[in-house]
Amino acid sequence: MIIGVPKEIKPNENRVGMTPAGVMEFVHHGHEVIVEKNAGVGSGIDDSEFIKAGAKIVSSAKEVFENAEMIVKVKEPQPVEIEMIKEGQIVYTYFHLAPDKPQTVGLMNRKTVAIAYETIEIDGKLPLLEPMSEVAGKMASIMSAYYLAKPYGGRGVLAGGVTGVHSAKFVVLGGGTAGLNAAKVASGMGANVHILDINVERLRYLEDVLPKNCQTVTSNKFAIIEEIKDADAVIGTVLIPGARTPRLITKDMLKDMKKSSIIVDVSIDQGGCVETSHPTTHQDPVYEVDGVLHYCVANMPGAYARTSTFALANVTLKYGLLIADLGWKEAARQYEPIKKGLNVVFGKITCKPVAEAHEFEYVPPEEFLK
Repeated sequence: MIIGVPKEIKPNENRVGMTPAGVMEFVHHGHEVIVEKNAGVGSGIDDSEFIKAGAKIVSSAKEVFENAEMIVKVKEPQPVEIEMIKEGQIVYTYFHLAPDKPQTVGLMNRKTVAIAYETIEIDGKLPLLEPMSEVAGKMASIMSAYYLAKPYGGRGVLAGGVTGVHSAKFVVLGGGTAGLNAAKVASGMGANVHILDINVERLRYLEDVLPKNCQTVTSNKFAIIEEIKDADAVIGTVLIPGARTPRLITKDMLKDMKKSSIIVDVSIDQGGCVETSHPTTHQDPVYEVDGVLHYCVANMPGAYARTSTFALANVTLKYGLLIADLGWKEAARQYEPIKKGLNVVFGKITCKPVAEAHEFEYVPPEEFLK
């Protein structure tokens, strides 16, 4: 199979879909890899490293899309990329389709085979989402502490406080991978951390692994209202695989929050858990609503591109090789996680939460695997 790796074009997206190690593995398995010129520069990977690993460098994304049978990316295809997708071409990347109807329709119209990192699931876990959730969770606390500084619009509160002065209160919504990592970093800075989740068993685990300046709270609407009232920073990390994120904080709740507090909505790539959230970029990451700062960058890990690229490539390679070795149909027949990754197949939605989000017909992936 010919595998294509284009340069990412989403604003300030410096990751790349494959590392030289990945190229070498694909070539070892008998496949051909073509990489767009300078695709890895943002992650500190030179074209010469890809060439040494066995890749061919091409001058444009057009060449990649025209010649490849499978496209390996990081972020969802941008409109100009969607127009280059060929019928039946496999695109293996993050899509986050539930909040993005134009992209969904575009992929349907192009009759692509869209295999989403974020819905590949095994034993109730999302192995291709977890490393980026780790990065985004840690980043969320770093960004919260940064924007609490007065020159950047914040309250002028130091996350860890100092002797004789209270530390900041960080509220983390969701105790999954991103929430756990946000709590780790916030508590490491000395903040007073409250982490909320609906799963009591998960809270017991968090109680065991997090330090004493982290308190666990059972999540419900009343608890959220009470917790965010005196929060200096609120970090939203909730996730329902493949589906649009539930709105846990409504606009009317903002009026009771501290002025110049900060909300970091990590879940913005699935629609966001705050009613007043909308996607931002690293170039212009923050805006204010009712006196509360909102940080809603939809590709947070792109800021730490080298770390994120290698972390992501470490986990996507296994399934990418299976798809290339067996073909997408046989790979999905043999491996349930890959079948769960199928979101769009030849114009049909094969991921139920995506179909429900847009009120489109859902076609079980099994219909294409007969």
